[in-house]
Amino acid sequence: MNRIRCLIRSAKLGLYPGRCIQWILFIILTTSFCDKLSHESWISLFNGKDLSGWKVKIAGHQLNDNYKNTFRVEDGLLKVSYDQYDQFDEKFGHLFYKDKFSHYKIRVEYRFIGDQIPGAPSWAIRNNGIMLHCQSPESMKMDQNFPVSIEAQLLGGNGRDERPTGNVCTPGTHIVMNGELVTRHCNDSNSKTYHGDQWVTMEVEVRGNGIVKHIVNGDVVLEYEKPQLDENDPDALMLIKNGNKMLHEGYISLQAESHPVEFRKVEILRLKADS
Repeated sequence: MNRIRCLIRSAKLGLYPGRCIQWILFIILTTSFCDKLSHESWISLFNGKDLSGWKVKIAGHQLNDNYKNTFRVEDGLLKVSYDQYDQFDEKFGHLFYKDKFSHYKIRVEYRFIGDQIPGAPSWAIRNNGIMLHCQSPESMKMDQNFPVSIEAQLLGGNGRDERPTGNVCTPGTHIVMNGELVTRHCNDSNSKTYHGDQWVTMEVEVRGNGIVKHIVNGDVVLEYEKPQLDENDPDALMLIKNGNKMLHEGYISLQAESHPVEFRKVEILRLKADS
């Protein structure tokens, strides 16, 4: 805008011909508009119709065996459902997007509904997650419950107690917070608690091996950096190449951890590595 004001002032002083200033303004405005679009091009990873572009991996089952239709699309929503289950039986599931990402923002709108399936662990009630920098689903073992990854945890309240969402958990990985290596598996955010079946917007900004930010309903609730493989974890150890433990990219997956969940939006914004 400062450039535009300067040009208009120059035109009034007779420094530029009228038609020339019109063309210059047109070029500046068009360029600014295109730059804005290129920097804000959110892409939906979910088409609202089916699971095209996604791969299913459920513990104890082959890749793309969508056991009992756990992951499905109904009424334009991506759902994790257990209406065909009798017991959970540790059927931890993950729905992987087909492409890898490194520098990006991912945004989901989610809510928990109904009751947890019988036979599931108590910690998994109203529990889901966005798995970041995942290993490929093809590289997971048949009975592996969770991919090696960084989890942006999605939690719902029980109607009484405080339970923040937007936490970070680290299956097969570690992170750095405030300059120190953190080996504790889960670390809480400072988000508020979201009870009931209300929709919540979770956004994660991932900068390769740099800063990762968790943003809940517009508020930054957690930051960390340097996601890396845990050499003491047998699944992660298989992924370490030439001694390099740092994670710079990976797949994205959504979880199925025993409680029904609905997603009405799953979208991504690619970021420039130097932005």
